[in-house]
Amino acid sequence: MGFTGGDTGNPELMTDDRTYAEKRFSRPPDLRAALLYTLTVVALAAVAFAFYAFGPRDSVYAAALVPTFLLVGGVGAFIRTYREWKAERGWVAWQGAGWFLLLLMLVTLSVPGSAVMSG
Repeated sequence: MGFTGGDTGNPELMTDDRTYAEKRFSRPPDLRAALLYTLTVVALAAVAFAFYAFGPRDSVYAAALVPTFLLVGGVGAFIRTYREWKAERGWVAWQGAGWFLLLLMLVTLSVPGSAVMSG
């Protein structure tokens, strides 16, 4: 039968988006924890970028730390997403944090690329 869209009185037939994910962010502690995690990972990547920017420009290893921190942080956020989902808590903010960190990692892949080109 599937989605009925109305109140039929049969809870097995009724389903909506809230069954799968609560998207209203009505759980501020979960959102705050995900934001703090994301800001911490971005700060670590910024420190790694500062070491590369103010150090030797041909150090590929120092340059590779920037996207590495973001990749590890994104994977960590997705692991937390899975754990929160299994515990039936607010996992949506953690999934958003994971996607944001992975997107930022893709953007910062140019940093090691510039180190390779300068060396």
